[in-house]
Amino acid sequence: MGLNSGNIMIGVIVICIIVTLFIIILYRTRVNRTMDKLNEMLDRAISGSFTEHLYDESKLSAIETKLNRYLSISTVSSKNLSEEKDKIKALISDISHQTKTPLANILLYSQLLLENEFLDTEPLAEYSDCIQQIYTQSGKLNFLISALVKISRLETGIISVVPKPNPVSQLIRDSLEGILLKAAAKDITIENKEGEGTAFFDSKWTTEALYNILDNAVKYTPKGGSITISAMPYELFYRIDIIDNGIGIPEEEHSKIFGRFYRSVGVNQEEGVGIGLYITREIILAQSGYIKVSSKPEKGACFSVFLPKLV
Repeated sequence: MGLNSGNIMIGVIVICIIVTLFIIILYRTRVNRTMDKLNEMLDRAISGSFTEHLYDESKLSAIETKLNRYLSISTVSSKNLSEEKDKIKALISDISHQTKTPLANILLYSQLLLENEFLDTEPLAEYSDCIQQIYTQSGKLNFLISALVKISRLETGIISVVPKPNPVSQLIRDSLEGILLKAAAKDITIENKEGEGTAFFDSKWTTEALYNILDNAVKYTPKGGSITISAMPYELFYRIDIIDNGIGIPEEEHSKIFGRFYRSVGVNQEEGVGIGLYITREIILAQSGYIKVSSKPEKGACFSVFLPKLV
């Protein structure tokens, strides 16, 4: 009797194991079939050939219906976004065209008036300051409109940044050309430790990016200060440091200075609209690079630009 009971118990255990294995296999088969179906649905969604195939009360059918609805909404949104982008392109083109000539004329005529000797005569001398203000403010407006158009073109893809292998030393020299006179006017010494090697970047736009950093360095470094540029190759990136001994940047503003139109309270008296570093960051990011800043108040600043060595 005891032996029979033991055999029955073993038989029950074996049957339970077999049933359990069967349930596990059946479950895994159903899960795999469901995953294969979902994978197929996603592949068709990615390729743009998605259509509903299941018309039943299953959860898979409900997922397929929701996915189809989501893709339909996404297609409409993508179309609307493309249309809005085209409108922005047209608007930017109109702004650039319509404002360029009038501003150029205002600048030209005000400059001619300033250079004319008749302003030195007694009746007209009082107007020279007004004409000087017209010339100065027109120049600022021209710079602002040009910068806004440039930002919009970068953000909407009208201007494309095309990285190519270029020598870093030439990039640094080109960036310095436009800033040497400004630095000399403030008796600021610039030391160039350019280094050797190549990186992948768009020569024209990256030159402008570095120039914007140098322009800020000159602007916020006191008379008689110094700026150092150094370049160092890493395994994946080429690092360019621009170091000054100017007024510095508080730590809480390090992430804000790259924002559009951001102006620190401490530099409101200086000229500018707060878009130079924003443009710089957009140009560097568009080339798979990145930019960092290290600075403390009254301790100067170090802007580090990392350009990829490979693409």
